Amino acid sequence: MTDPYLIAKWLHILSSTVLFGTGIGTAFQMVRAMASDDPRYIHGTASSVVLADWLFTTPAGLLQPLTGLWLIRLQGWSLTEPWLVAAYGLYGLAFLCWAPVVHLQIRIRNLTRNADTVPLAARRAFRIWFALGWPAFAALVVIFWLMVAKPGLGF
Repeated sequence: MTDPYLIAKWLHILSSTVLFGTGIGTAFQMVRAMASDDPRYIHGTASSVVLADWLFTTPAGLLQPLTGLWLIRLQGWSLTEPWLVAAYGLYGLAFLCWAPVVHLQIRIRNLTRNADTVPLAARRAFRIWFALGWPAFAALVVIFWLMVAKPGLGF
């Protein structure tokens, strides 16, 4: 597997899988933990989710644009192809949602560390966290479609 295109494509697909899979997996775990109303369970889950973000989401999120640019160059695409421009915007939206989500996860973790009940501030942080997750999720789903279909978007 010494073909640069196959290496770039494999890394791009692998990192997108890790990015999306970690995102949906940690979201599932946080929703379940918050539904439990058990501050110890929430704290443990939030701690694991924060760790997963640093170990998996962050490296995959950094690798995505690098391998994407590598693929663009190898394929000879223009950086301004409409489907690529749309993907850049959606990736930016996903990042703008994810960055505060990490802070909110840390906040939820810290607020539940020694709590006997789930603090209202943790519940508020979770509601914002939950709301931010949907546009990020939708953006990544549309990016997957754009990468496969490569439509001529007409702008």
